[in-house]
Amino acid sequence: MSLPASFQRLALSNLAAQSAEQMALAASPIIAVLAMGAGAAQTGLLSAAQTLPFLLLSLPAGLLADRLRRRRMMAAAELFRAAALLALPLLLWADLLTLKLLALIGAATATGTVVFSVAAPALVPGLVARADFGAANTRLELARSLAFTAGPGLAGVVVTWLGGGTAFIVAAVLSLVAVALLAGIPEPHTAPAPQRRIGADLAAGLAFVRAQPLLRAIMGTAIVWNTSWFVLQSVYVLYAVQTLGLAAEGVGITLAAYGAGMMCGAMAAPVLLRHMTIGRFIVCGPLGSVLAIAVMIASRWSQDLGSGLGLALPLISFFLFGFGPILWTIGQTTLRQAVTPTAMLGRVSALFMMVGFGARPIGAALGGFVGARYGLQWAILLAGAGFLAQAAIVLLSPIATLQALPDSHA
Repeated sequence: MSLPASFQRLALSNLAAQSAEQMALAASPIIAVLAMGAGAAQTGLLSAAQTLPFLLLSLPAGLLADRLRRRRMMAAAELFRAAALLALPLLLWADLLTLKLLALIGAATATGTVVFSVAAPALVPGLVARADFGAANTRLELARSLAFTAGPGLAGVVVTWLGGGTAFIVAAVLSLVAVALLAGIPEPHTAPAPQRRIGADLAAGLAFVRAQPLLRAIMGTAIVWNTSWFVLQSVYVLYAVQTLGLAAEGVGITLAAYGAGMMCGAMAAPVLLRHMTIGRFIVCGPLGSVLAIAVMIASRWSQDLGSGLGLALPLISFFLFGFGPILWTIGQTTLRQAVTPTAMLGRVSALFMMVGFGARPIGAALGGFVGARYGLQWAILLAGAGFLAQAAIVLLSPIATLQALPDSHA
């Protein structure tokens, strides 16, 4: 399916921006563990700091996205991310980088992802026809999956062979590429938004989501999934190094399997959408996460089961974590765009990001605490309980029986 050239530039810019984020996210804990001797509590706090902007900045970004030019917002945020990323190698080479500074700058670099993630979905309806929403979201998620595939693996290799500073420079260059691509997108003209108070805008968005059973189910699932995912993420690098005996390259390879799963899921999505109801398509994500965490839990005994499983089982787990949830992301984003008025897309997207992605620092801090207090395996079991809960939420909701997209709202 052919999509407009302006949208193609948005997809490529998304690829560059997501690649920058993934390189930085993967390089930071590797450096913290291998170069700074960080433990479970420290890596948990680092992960929490990197995700805190999703909790604090999502709503302001969404409100601005309904009032300002979305393309310019995204470009400004990427420039800010590039500046923050370039500060890290300077501090590292001057031997001034500490865990606190690494966490602080990590939070600053996440700002670009917050703005991009809020504004890009709101920009899509102005670039493609409603009938192409699914194809456009698939293309965006395919670009993101490529970033998740290449970013962590590349970060592990670069940190090992060229040093941590070089990894952050590469990430900064990718952010600048994203800015250059955004400059070529002619954002469709929209009528100026009526002057309203911020509180009224926020209240309207909350009321709309609260009145939509489909959106409520998506939000609940997203909150629990993101909390559980970052419970796992906060301890995984330490678990992989200490329990599974993996080196930096091995950690990077297993993390890259997440992106490979996303890429395969995104490529399979058009075929699955043609042969499944939208409800069953969306449900695949939560169920895939349940299977993925079961494989991760089994990796605890990989040394007893046979050589090579210390790498193979977490690799399979991360692949499944990528494959299923990418279907969820494509499906629920398309559903949100179909039922949400265009003038409210920024606010509604921001609400979902705040409560869903904002759950990430909570999960990261919780995972770090449980891992440090009770052991890494208990943190992974806690994540498993959460993934079971998020699957139950969506299976018991109206989404599971949804046959097609509901009628569009004006």
